Amino acid sequence: MGDAGKVKKFGSNSVEIEEFGPQLKLLKANDQIRELQTIIRNKSTSRGDFVFYADRLIRLVVEEGLNQLPYRNAVVTTPTGCKYEGVQFEHGNCGVSIMRSGEAMEQGLRDCCRSIRIGKILIRSDDDTNEAKVFYAKFPPDIHKRRVLLMYPILSSGNTVIQAVRVLAEHGVKDNMIVLLTIFCTPNGVKSVINKYSGIKILTSEVHPVTPNHFGQKYFGTD
Repeated sequence: MGDAGKVKKFGSNSVEIEEFGPQLKLLKANDQIRELQTIIRNKSTSRGDFVFYADRLIRLVVEEGLNQLPYRNAVVTTPTGCKYEGVQFEHGNCGVSIMRSGEAMEQGLRDCCRSIRIGKILIRSDDDTNEAKVFYAKFPPDIHKRRVLLMYPILSSGNTVIQAVRVLAEHGVKDNMIVLLTIFCTPNGVKSVINKYSGIKILTSEVHPVTPNHFGQKYFGTD
């Protein structure tokens, strides 16, 4: 039997991942993550299971995304009166979801950062030109002062993300202040984004030529 139709793991060879440089951050592969990826890709997975396991994988990506943000040293007093030297987030972070699929990642971010501000961007492809166009954008008024966790679960061509970053730039956000949180992405999508915006970081669980593009429809029950 040939390889046609089979889904292989892209990036098991470190050279393939390293070609993207330090802008690409990949979750450390383990059997738990591979199982979650397998369940999400399986066409036989029920919607209830799909949402449950997608939320688990989103949470892992979000938590690793928080490690990409700056921290500062902090000293606190424990209940026994001792001083403890730890760290805490630098102020000035926010999330931005690319609607609609990016909204699936909002709860995972709020579960980790209770009071974080979240903006939204709606981007759709023009029926005639297939060009991605921005239809709606709402951000915190001081977003130009913030670091942005941009949420979009499937990075395929990269066109939608490029348009979203362009809009953020128009609001004063520099690309080196943006971390793209995504679950699955293609090599071409990664290349398109980092070639356009050299300062952005991309955090994902998997780089593979074929992404589960049914994600949004399955998650929200519109398939």
